[in-house]
Amino acid sequence: MLVITLILGFVTCGIAASLMVIVLLIEDIIYLTKSDEDFYNTYQLGKKPWF
Repeated sequence: MLVITLILGFVTCGIAASLMVIVLLIEDIIYLTKSDEDFYNTYQLGKKPWF
């Protein structure tokens, strides 16, 4: 995700990088607001891939 952000940020003069930062913030909020049990059930037991 970091490499994509850097490459797209360079190619699009920062527009795509800004969008990736928004996605990153939303993803962080989702991860941080889950309870430990929900996180474990979703990403360990359910084998759900990361965003």
